[in-house]
Amino acid sequence: MSFCTEFMRDEKGQASVEAALLIPVLFVLLLLLIQPGILLYNHMVMKAAASEGCRLLMTKTDVAGASDEKYRAYILRRLGAIPPQDNFHVHSAGVCSWEIELNGNESSAEVAVTIRNKVKPLPLLDGAGKLLGILGASGAFEQEVTMHMPTQPDWVASNAEGLNPRAWVEKNA
Repeated sequence: MSFCTEFMRDEKGQASVEAALLIPVLFVLLLLLIQPGILLYNHMVMKAAASEGCRLLMTKTDVAGASDEKYRAYILRRLGAIPPQDNFHVHSAGVCSWEIELNGNESSAEVAVTIRNKVKPLPLLDGAGKLLGILGASGAFEQEVTMHMPTQPDWVASNAEGLNPRAWVEKNA
């Protein structure tokens, strides 16, 4: 056998060449799986915080004052489960991208909490996001969650006597 034929059959280094081609592809696939996971995690935490905020707003009375700051602080504490890292939640130079909108109180028929968030995309996905038009004007994903809840359960509103809970107390006292 000639040296050339023997050299062509030698498979030393084949794994290194395959790894050099395969590792970047695996990293890109991993990157493509991480971004949706981050967005899903954010959505779940935001939805839970909005739901807790609605439950709290159901008890808001005029005695507590007109300020919503206590309620916003409560919701922000729940949103603390999301790290203040730009890939989870844009939080730069002391400016927080959380936008919290509160509607209603105990005398309303329904309460609502809306939470908005901005998430900086991971590298390589920012260019793709711009091309697809799924990024906002700031170059970030914009997430929004809105929760609506009635302040009274259906059975209270539809009771046979048409009494509200306050009337029940007065009737039975």
